[in-house]
Amino acid sequence: MSSNVIKTTEELVQPILQEKELELVDVEYVKEGSNWFLRVYIDSENGVDIADCGTVSEQLSEKLDKADPVEEAYYLEVSSPGVERPLKSKDDFEKNVNNNVFVKLYEPIDGQKEYEGILKEFTDNVATIEYKVKTQKKLVEIPFNKIAKARLAVTL
Repeated sequence: MSSNVIKTTEELVQPILQEKELELVDVEYVKEGSNWFLRVYIDSENGVDIADCGTVSEQLSEKLDKADPVEEAYYLEVSSPGVERPLKSKDDFEKNVNNNVFVKLYEPIDGQKEYEGILKEFTDNVATIEYKVKTQKKLVEIPFNKIAKARLAVTL
């Protein structure tokens, strides 16, 4: 059921975002405690502000009320993904070459299931990440289909 809610929400929000030249980053439908949350993360090259989120929320809420894909009561939240934006698609990886990323894997590569470092390239569905072990820099090549989760990572 959760995947149906996400798919329907994605279909309903896309025309709204295209009209406003915004991008859909992610949709989550999760239960926290006794409450359900439908979260829609949006962005653009120039970022988004509270007015963008409010406008999208109002228009999407109307469409969701008509389509009625959610059986239980829920809270709709529309927001920016923040500085640690998730990387979901191959396109996200291509756009973020030379940025710091955090990647979790389905299975270990070189004995590790998590890597944080600079995304040096994304070619032929393989992410190459430069990471540090103590003072040494190393490279790891990670096939896209082995990535469970990925996001931008803030460095201090």
